Amino acid sequence: MSDSEQNQVERPAVRYVTIDENNEGQRVDNFLLTFLKGVPKGKIYNLLRKGEIRVNKKRTKPDYRLQNDDIVRIAPIVIAPESEKPLLGDRLKGEIESRIVYEDKGLIVVNKPSGLAVHGGSGLSFGLIEVIRQMRPLEKFTELVHRLDRDTSGLIMIAKKRAVLKELHTALREKEGVQKTYLALVYGSWPKRKLQVNAPLLKNELKSGERVVKVHTDGKESLTRFKLVRQFEGYSLVECEPVTGRTHQIRVHAQYAGYPIVGDEKYSPDESLKETKALGFKRLCLHATRLDIMLNGERMLFEAPIDKEWQSLMNDKLTAAFP
Repeated sequence: MSDSEQNQVERPAVRYVTIDENNEGQRVDNFLLTFLKGVPKGKIYNLLRKGEIRVNKKRTKPDYRLQNDDIVRIAPIVIAPESEKPLLGDRLKGEIESRIVYEDKGLIVVNKPSGLAVHGGSGLSFGLIEVIRQMRPLEKFTELVHRLDRDTSGLIMIAKKRAVLKELHTALREKEGVQKTYLALVYGSWPKRKLQVNAPLLKNELKSGERVVKVHTDGKESLTRFKLVRQFEGYSLVECEPVTGRTHQIRVHAQYAGYPIVGDEKYSPDESLKETKALGFKRLCLHATRLDIMLNGERMLFEAPIDKEWQSLMNDKLTAAFP
């Protein structure tokens, strides 16, 4: 870069940020990691140690929890420019808009389509949260409350206020106040008496970055409740309620029980996948169909049926059985 070009670069200046309700209660280090995107985590902690970042003119520790109207002083710091965000098409935004089943000042509930990741990364330039942020540019705060696998469809919550995010995260952690129910089409005849799978799950990450989960004694305690909804010849539609919230929990527990989920390319046998693809099932047949939550002392129930294509394939291609 020439001297003239350097002179044209805007020099960083001291910044003052006033904390509002969207960041109240958040640790200052976590706030800075989001606010100073592009700055390495180690550098942020170094700036805090040196007093280059202060709260209300005083030095602060990383675990300090911000209060409403706190003033955060951030010393001049060069931030690497963010990679240009892709502008998403009106067609995609329109589809997601049509899939919003509930929205108020603090919460959005979306019926996510199969095939759309919940966030960008790992080679994906965008996901559901990036779409929502472009659809709601005036919102200061939009964060995922929980996650769904890319190929799983159904209900997912996005918080528009930090207080809502904290309340729902507490409910999920304490397993009280949020009940999630899924529908899964599985291979085989699920027994009526098979009501739960209680098996520890261990998560492994391959060199490629792919996550694979298996039942293992060294894994974390994991419990999923199951209920037979409908039987077909060679297939079953089951209701699934994950009591714990482990990665790929329903998928691995269904496989462990001997009834892998239709279209699951990670945990189902190749021969079965070929059979169901020939029938027209080209997706993971797992859908988050119901959310029952308590928020601000009010019970809220959201439901989303499985999509029409999946329903039609079951009715037209599978032969009903009567258990």
